Amino acid sequence: MLKGGLTAASSGPAELYFESNATVDLWVDSVSLKPFSKDEWTAHRAESVSAARKKAVRLQATDSAGNPLEGAAVSLDAVRTNFPLGAAVSRYILTNSAYQTWFASRFAVATFENEMKWYSTEPAPGQEDYTVPDAMMAFAKSNGIAVRGHNVFWDQPSQQPRWVQSLPYPQLLAAASRRIRSVVSRYAGQVIGWDVVNENLHFNFYEGRFGWDASTAFYAAARLLDAGSALMFMNEFNTVEQPGDMAALPARYLQRLQQIIAAYPENGAGMAIGLEGHFTTNPNIPYMRAALDTLAQAGIPVWLTEVDVAPGPSQAQHLEEVLREAYAHPAVQGIVIWSAWRPEGCYVMCLTDNSFNNLPQGDVVDRLIAEWRATPRAGSTDAQGYFEAELVHGEYKVTVSHPALNSSISRSVKVELGSGSDHYFIDMQV
Repeated sequence: MLKGGLTAASSGPAELYFESNATVDLWVDSVSLKPFSKDEWTAHRAESVSAARKKAVRLQATDSAGNPLEGAAVSLDAVRTNFPLGAAVSRYILTNSAYQTWFASRFAVATFENEMKWYSTEPAPGQEDYTVPDAMMAFAKSNGIAVRGHNVFWDQPSQQPRWVQSLPYPQLLAAASRRIRSVVSRYAGQVIGWDVVNENLHFNFYEGRFGWDASTAFYAAARLLDAGSALMFMNEFNTVEQPGDMAALPARYLQRLQQIIAAYPENGAGMAIGLEGHFTTNPNIPYMRAALDTLAQAGIPVWLTEVDVAPGPSQAQHLEEVLREAYAHPAVQGIVIWSAWRPEGCYVMCLTDNSFNNLPQGDVVDRLIAEWRATPRAGSTDAQGYFEAELVHGEYKVTVSHPALNSSISRSVKVELGSGSDHYFIDMQV
């Protein structure tokens, strides 16, 4: 089955044209084209958010004999939200307190924009310097921020350290082996994921030098060097952004992923899908959803890892559409926004000005953080002792008190994805 989506720029007659380079005849048995309004799309997305990110919780307060307590006061205070939202960060955070405060108050995940890349940590052969990424890691740890390891290798020829590009085979093999041992061993257990080979659908520097299975060997080596819980990402651009980029179509992504998994330890356990998400001025949201549906068939975690939207009059609006679409998809387990601040400007999209006052894009992010965050709830139990609420996945501190008591009872509950509702019993000693 082929599935996709499109947005028509104008109304009127149209033809659907199917083209294939297959060596056999393909016959279309059935075609369904369903129109939808903006309101219908938004309503469906809201339903998906409720199913994927929220859960019905039922608390019951009882006395020591198991009898329900009516009128017990219940409060749920949010401790932690499960869904990780992060942003890229630059070395300037080490010396700018305003940047530190702005970032740490918002994001749960950081990706170092360039500071962990090979050309930054070994600018000359054998001269490794991890001073900057070590300091950035220390900042993240001190603020409870998780870090994505970006990246071990980059398959684009122009993004190699200058001294690497022309190395003969034996020296390149030795340098690459030293690189992966160095960076992965150094940060093993400290990162939540690794972009092991960046953009290996569009580029093939290492495959051209080492053979078609170069990426596979790197992923297997990274897993051995960091055998913990870190996810190993295949990170690529245009897979969800551009339906016209044939090199990065979802089907090609999955094909490449399966090649890596076939030779990967434990049949691909710990592999993950990384989708950069560098969108143009008019993101194709229906295509994005269809692409995510296709990629979700792999059954492994999906992250949007470098989200930005090209400048334009509707940049903030389009950013919100992209972020909401990603958050609503059940396969997506995290989002990182590509907005590392530098005095001279960001890569494509900034969230703030140089005084860390929000730009419209920053206002969008703040609004979504508030909406997606686990929020406090309060109420009282009914005649059967029940209190019910729909809660965002996360950890909560539940406090229950009753007029007949001079004290309260507190406990921690975790609201996580699963079928049905969660049912908790709170025993009050009355």
